[in-house]
Amino acid sequence: MTTDDLSECPFCLIVQEHSMAEVVFESPDNIAFFPLNPATLGHTLVVPKKHVRDLWDLESEAAKSLMDSTLRVAQGLRVALRPQGINLINSSGSAASQTIFHLHMHLVPRWDDDRVGNIWPPKRPMEAAVRERLADEVREGMETARRLHLPS
Repeated sequence: MTTDDLSECPFCLIVQEHSMAEVVFESPDNIAFFPLNPATLGHTLVVPKKHVRDLWDLESEAAKSLMDSTLRVAQGLRVALRPQGINLINSSGSAASQTIFHLHMHLVPRWDDDRVGNIWPPKRPMEAAVRERLADEVREGMETARRLHLPS
């Protein structure tokens, strides 16, 4: 879904109870439920109730609440399923595989023999000069974002 029409946002419909979902957690700000096509047993989405397009649009206070809810659900998954690990994944933007443009955190319980496998590409070192230049650009970008009053 690439539209920002809230009446068609599947997560907004779940929040408004117009669409069925197996809800495992709800707070005043967030809701957690199983996706229709889970990557592993227990794969859970944690979603702000307020429509937020992606990570870059998330306000600081909402981020704290979302992370608190995510941690609470992660602990529940840990006790219930005893996974060997867990991935916390957020995809923001189509280049990062975001398909529903309502911010959501994926909690994916992991086991050594699960069908997900290794999610990282082969390692490639970064030259020191490139790393230093990139660090300077990121620090400058953060300062510019602060001056522009972008969410943080």
